[in-house]
Amino acid sequence: MKRILLVFSLILFTIHCFGQQYSQYNTGTLYDSFENPSRASFTPDSSRKYAFNFFLPNFSVNSFLTGNSQVPLKSRAFLGYYTMDNLKFGENKFNRVNFNANYYAIMFKIFSNLDGNTEMGISAQVKTELRGLFSDESIALFNGPTAFENDHYQNIFNNSAIYQAYHQVSFTYREKINRQLAVGFKLSALMGIRYQKIDIATSALDIDRLNDQAFLTMTGRYKMNYIPGSFTTHDYLPTFRNPGAAIGLGVSFKTRDAFNLQFNLKDLGFIHWSNRSYNYNFASMDTIPQFSTGRRENNIYDAAKNVAKTNETRGGFITPTNSRFEASANKTFWLDYGNQFRYSPTLVLSKEVFFDGFTAALVNPITKGNYTLSLTTAYNNYKLLSVGGQFMIKTPNAEFFVGSERIIPTTRLAMASLRNQSQINKNPSYTSADLFLGVAFKFGPLIEHPLNASYVPTEQKRGFISRIWRRIFGRDEDY
Repeated sequence: MKRILLVFSLILFTIHCFGQQYSQYNTGTLYDSFENPSRASFTPDSSRKYAFNFFLPNFSVNSFLTGNSQVPLKSRAFLGYYTMDNLKFGENKFNRVNFNANYYAIMFKIFSNLDGNTEMGISAQVKTELRGLFSDESIALFNGPTAFENDHYQNIFNNSAIYQAYHQVSFTYREKINRQLAVGFKLSALMGIRYQKIDIATSALDIDRLNDQAFLTMTGRYKMNYIPGSFTTHDYLPTFRNPGAAIGLGVSFKTRDAFNLQFNLKDLGFIHWSNRSYNYNFASMDTIPQFSTGRRENNIYDAAKNVAKTNETRGGFITPTNSRFEASANKTFWLDYGNQFRYSPTLVLSKEVFFDGFTAALVNPITKGNYTLSLTTAYNNYKLLSVGGQFMIKTPNAEFFVGSERIIPTTRLAMASLRNQSQINKNPSYTSADLFLGVAFKFGPLIEHPLNASYVPTEQKRGFISRIWRRIFGRDEDY
């Protein structure tokens, strides 16, 4: 990261990688089947045997920024200067940034067994996870001494942030046990790209206006993974320097009254960062020269870096991935007598395993033929309400979808990026950049039931999970 404090506050606008969303639940897309491994992505007698994204990116982002810093950061990002009107000094006001990102470069699946209704697949993706808290005064610092009336401030930069990015290469398996029950799992190898964590326990700022300088003092802890030399684009390539593993489990169950229930433990994993990684227990002071000039942002970065990178020790450490446990319930209704319009709402409850995040979402898709329009509402434990939408075209052998889980704040941010002054000056409950998009195709021979097939198999095969199930519980009843 180029500027420690600045990047923690501007991360919403500077990361170009994309996270998790809910509109894909129960859509049967290839993306849905990799995120929720018990979900089927093939339709027998309609789909072809292989599904692939042909290296076309499938991605999503889920991010938000709350607090008084929204207007100053938007004005700095899009107009080139900070607007200080919204910031509060001495009131212990903090801003929250949260970012989860997911980018699939490769998704490939094969329908391997008709009788067991089994699917197997491989995928390669990149994930980014970030969360942080920073004070109003941390933003004001980058505007120079004019934002500060006094010459001494104590504990106004006691911020915290954690950032993690990694590659994930996965194998998925899905099997339908009977007409009611399907199970799936996702086994992943992880390769860490970047990790940084900072916790500032105490801080102070002393301003020397006569000499146009300031003195920044901080104590706390700072961790970062080992990078040979300066971090470059080459370091985004997969390596085994920071290995890890993850597992995902999914169960789908259809009740007698046609409710579809899903339970997913998503990507529960850990990464071991290199034993050459850096650990700093810093307690130091550094000077910010030319505090009122155009060089101040670089000088603040240099001072913060010099303070944070003191009292160095080396050693590896283990960090968890942002795993989630999700439960959902879905049922389909026909809205007209001619069965042209289908309504299939899904209620999703999502809880982060290692953090405090909790979200409840309601997905409302209406389908006519191959076209689907969805309205999604969600509410999380940070008391943020979001409304999103999705447009999808889906046939048995092709699919395309695009949408946003937070369509109104995302539109506002897009308008602000066009230097719309009224949107830049708005300070809503949160600012968000939220977008998802995907495409995939199926090819190969058609999946056919024996009564419809031009080729009739001579023996019945079942998936290995079904065989274990039958040995434990006896012959299953397909009702």
